[in-house]
Amino acid sequence: MRERVFAVLGPEVVDAEVLDLFAGTGAVGIEALSRGAARAVFVDIHHSAAKLIRLNTETLGIPVERAKIVNRPAARAVADLARIGRVFDLIWADPPFETWRDGLNALSAAVGAGLAADDATLCLECPAEAKVSSKLPPTIEIVRDLKGASRVVILRILGT
Repeated sequence: MRERVFAVLGPEVVDAEVLDLFAGTGAVGIEALSRGAARAVFVDIHHSAAKLIRLNTETLGIPVERAKIVNRPAARAVADLARIGRVFDLIWADPPFETWRDGLNALSAAVGAGLAADDATLCLECPAEAKVSSKLPPTIEIVRDLKGASRVVILRILGT
């Protein structure tokens, strides 16, 4: 599914600033970097995930200045990144499926905090049966809904 989404995003990823929320292994941010993203910020609350992301980026030879790892809850990371004025072109949330709404809440918080560039793409990975459209804030719209074994909903901020 990740490969399919990146094929859809295509050249949007080149030179992008990427925020990978609920990063886990870092696969999304690493994929973006491999496709030409400028930098990725990986956010995960779990220390084991942060260590694994560091190991994966080091193993792949990704320079530390292109891969920042933030080991804290998504909401706190969003607030901290907003405080230092970070802006992202691609914001991806992939929480555990049973808490998929946390991903939508994190994306909404990122938009509200000013972390999304004007033409930013937001992606939510969630269960295929998730009722995403009924939970969206009025400022965000679905532009593509890719379904398979899992689901990635591609979103944009209205008015951009």
